[in-house]
Amino acid sequence: MEQSAGLLFALEGSRDYGQRLASRLEWPLSAHEEREFEDGEHKTRPLVDVHRRDVFVLHSLYGSRGASPNDKLCRMLFFIGALKDAGAARVTAMAPYLCYARKDQRSQLLDPITTKYVARMFEACGADAIVTFDVHNRAAYENAYRIPTLNIEAMPLFVEHFATRLRGEKLAVVSPDIGGAKRAERFRRALAAAVGEEPSSGFVDKQRAGGVVSGDVFVGDVAGRAVILYDDLISTGTTLCRAAAKCREAGASAVFAAATHGVFTGDAPDKLATAGFDAIIVGDTVCSAAEHAGLLPETVTILDTSRLASEAVAHTHAGF
Repeated sequence: MEQSAGLLFALEGSRDYGQRLASRLEWPLSAHEEREFEDGEHKTRPLVDVHRRDVFVLHSLYGSRGASPNDKLCRMLFFIGALKDAGAARVTAMAPYLCYARKDQRSQLLDPITTKYVARMFEACGADAIVTFDVHNRAAYENAYRIPTLNIEAMPLFVEHFATRLRGEKLAVVSPDIGGAKRAERFRRALAAAVGEEPSSGFVDKQRAGGVVSGDVFVGDVAGRAVILYDDLISTGTTLCRAAAKCREAGASAVFAAATHGVFTGDAPDKLATAGFDAIIVGDTVCSAAEHAGLLPETVTILDTSRLASEAVAHTHAGF
C-alpha cells in the first residue's frame, strides 16, 4: 500500500518557512488554531484528524518582536502534547533555530545546563524526535536528548554560494573563535573540493569574561586572499567584527561572513553595516527576506534552507 503523506504544522511566526517546506514536500500545510487570551496565556490545537498519523511541527524558537523564545517554546510544547493526546502516532519537533542550545555546559559554579532542561520538556510533552539546524554543540545536543535527534548542516548551501561567487580567487576560511575551528575546517575542506583549490585556514583568539570579549591573537595566512569568516550564528556581531578587523590588518583583500543563524540582536545590524564586510551570508532559520526587509544591512544575503529541511522530513517520514 502506498505510504500516506505526513502532516506538517507551522506555528505562528514560522508560516512563511512552513509554506516553502510544504511546497517542496508537496504536502498541504495542515490547519490549526492559535488563540490568545487576555492574560497572556494561549492554546493551540489541530483542526485536522491526526490519529495514527506521522506529524511534524515546525517552529523556529528565536526571540522576535512580541514573542520571546520562552513564549515560542511553551506554545510548541503544548501543541505537541495536544497532538499526542489526539492520537498522533509520532510527532517530530522541527526547530530550525533551537533556543537555549548555547547553554550546554557549566562555565562557572552552580550554572544551569539549560540545553538538558529543554530536552526534558520536549520529552515530557511527548515529542518522539527533534530536528534542528547547525546546533551550537552537536555532542551536547545529542547527549541531552533521550529521543532521536537530527542536526541538519547548512554547509552545502554556503559551499555552493561561495564556490559560485568566489571561484578563481585566492581564498581563506577563518574561524572567528577557537571553539568553532573544527566547524570552519569542515567547511574549508568542502569548499576546497568544490573549487578545486585549497583555501588557507586561520582563527582568531577570543576570551569572554563577565560579558566582555577580549583576545588579540590571530593565526593564519590571509594576505591577498578573500576571507570567509564561518560560524554557526551571528548574535551581537561583536565576535565577527573583531575577526574582520584582524583579517583586514593581516592583509585580506576581502572579508565575507557566513553563518546559519542570523539572530542579529540589539545594535548588531548597525555594527555589522559599518564593519566593512563585503557581504554577510546567513540562512533563513531565524530571519527571512520578507520579515527583515529594510532592517538589515544591504550586504546581507539570506539563503533558503527549506530544501535541506524537506530532505530531512522526507527521509524521516520514509522510515515511519
